[in-house]
Amino acid sequence: MTYTKKFPSGLRMVVKQIDGLLSVSMGVLVGTGSCFETEQENGISHFIEHMMFKGTEKRNAFEISDAMDRIGAQVNAFTSKDITCYYAKSTSDHAGEAFEILADFVLNSTFPDEEMVREKGVVCEEISMTEDTPDDLCLDVLSEAYFGNSGYGRTILGPAENVKGFTRDDLFRYIGERYNPENLVISFAGKIDIEYAEELVAEHFEKHLQKRTFADRKKMLEQKSGSLFKNKDIEQVHIAFAWPSLAREDKLIDAALVVNTILGGGMSSRLFQKVREQMGLAYAVYSYISSFTEGGLLTVYAGVNPSSVAKAQDAIFETIREFCKNKFSKEEFLRGKEQLKSSVILSQENTASQMIAYGKHMLYNDKILDLDRRVKEIDAMTMEDCEKALSMNFDMTKMAAAAVGKIQKPLQIR
Repeated sequence: MTYTKKFPSGLRMVVKQIDGLLSVSMGVLVGTGSCFETEQENGISHFIEHMMFKGTEKRNAFEISDAMDRIGAQVNAFTSKDITCYYAKSTSDHAGEAFEILADFVLNSTFPDEEMVREKGVVCEEISMTEDTPDDLCLDVLSEAYFGNSGYGRTILGPAENVKGFTRDDLFRYIGERYNPENLVISFAGKIDIEYAEELVAEHFEKHLQKRTFADRKKMLEQKSGSLFKNKDIEQVHIAFAWPSLAREDKLIDAALVVNTILGGGMSSRLFQKVREQMGLAYAVYSYISSFTEGGLLTVYAGVNPSSVAKAQDAIFETIREFCKNKFSKEEFLRGKEQLKSSVILSQENTASQMIAYGKHMLYNDKILDLDRRVKEIDAMTMEDCEKALSMNFDMTKMAAAAVGKIQKPLQIR
């Protein structure tokens, strides 16, 4: 059973009851991330996520983690381009205690000065770690090449200079604007009574909130379609390419996901078989789709020897050209469809995945996610749907490219 409620403040709650379990996942989802930030703010959503665990008026940083450990609960958070999520998972008999702790640090964090100093060091090390992780760095460079240095082109971590300069006032100001009740969703998935979940939200969240004007920041998905590179003294050159794809609510998005699976979503995919198995040019080669409210992009990535960059690029483009021209077989279509359907079904067996999925759908669309309906729609998908989705990708005039490694100039966009 799935239940939703909107409170007077504008706060929304969604509960997905799952029979036969002894645990529950709970999360607070905020509609903010790096794509909403200004140039000066870039990195603040992620830094706030870190600082939320560093103390409230009721608990210091150690006491937050200790309180969760005492009841055997797991707690964590993540920040993406357009969402920040704080979540916990506990046995059902400790759901109330876990939720109270979660609510305490989301609503009542004090951001002590000494913790600010320490955590800036931690986040700057995280930024340095990304610089030393060339595949992640390549995809960040690709985002900037595709979107430019704004909106979805901004990195989640932001530049170290920004992080070092953030003040407590900066954090409270941003929270005051972005952590508006209308921009929050509380999500539960697992074994929990609906009335009890509603009582928890009313007591620990709604009672401390009041309805206030919320003017969401305008964000646009702009395509710059450039080619950027970053020279680094490493053994491989990491290359990536991006093309426009479909928005997350497009009626053909699942067909596009099947198309991506055929192209580069697994070991039987076209790219894996061509670039790795037949030509031996890469250990890692794959593609994936990133979908946002305003649109999306399809990304192809490979890590190759510096002497093989041109050959790998040609192999990737040859595979895509042949794919667009001759499309795919019925066997490939059926295999891709089953892979997508199984991923949706298997995600329903994980309470954390369901909590996030139902919470995101409520945050983005203000309605309950219907996974059973989605499975039926995947079953009803036709080859013609996938052919239409394929035709909506790979516009070479809007392609972007990126490279990281021993390279002295941008990749040629062909």
